[in-house]
Amino acid sequence: MDRKGSIRLIIADDHPIFRDGLRRLLEAESDMKVVGEAKDGAEAVKLARQLKPDIMLLDLAMPHHPGLEALRELSDGGGNSVRVILLTAAAEKNQIVEALQLGARGVVLKDSATQLLLKAIHTVMAGEYWVGRESVSNLVQYLRNLIQSSTDTARQKRFGLTPRELEIISAVVAGFANKEIAEYFKISEDTVKHHLSNIFDKLGVSTRLELALFAVNQALPLAPIS
Repeated sequence: MDRKGSIRLIIADDHPIFRDGLRRLLEAESDMKVVGEAKDGAEAVKLARQLKPDIMLLDLAMPHHPGLEALRELSDGGGNSVRVILLTAAAEKNQIVEALQLGARGVVLKDSATQLLLKAIHTVMAGEYWVGRESVSNLVQYLRNLIQSSTDTARQKRFGLTPRELEIISAVVAGFANKEIAEYFKISEDTVKHHLSNIFDKLGVSTRLELALFAVNQALPLAPIS
């Protein structure tokens, strides 16, 4: 924040009318100040490095230089403390997974109420995450809650996974490292790695976060791990 305590923001969106409207909404708040606007991802990255804002509101679907590409450049650049909140008309699950991997702190739907966006900004400034319409202070707990609320019908999906592989996935969602998984199931770490390799191949994922989010999105029948 600057000397007056305001949250300094950059708006990156290819629609001038949307940017102007959003600027007016944000600057009506006593603790927010829009310090820059960008019409594409390349300009957004440049402004973020020049102005070092607290928050960047980044449109996911900009032409020429989309939001995820800009997010990738910011994460590769290193040393940039800007917290990115993606703005999107319709969030695809795989895009949310990639955005979180690249360091995004929030995803807000463009049809959200203004108060929801303001709440998301304050939540991200407080060091938490915001996904869709709610704050996420603990991503692992968030995933667990989603699993618990899934329907019995959806739980029948198995994707060719063996009972042991489902147990391994349960442990990954619970936040266990490979060594902890090995100790919990009394198997070797090499066996855990072998299981994870097979799981990644079957589900078409490449990271533990993708795996955890896939498990939630598809409501895999997971066992509680403590």
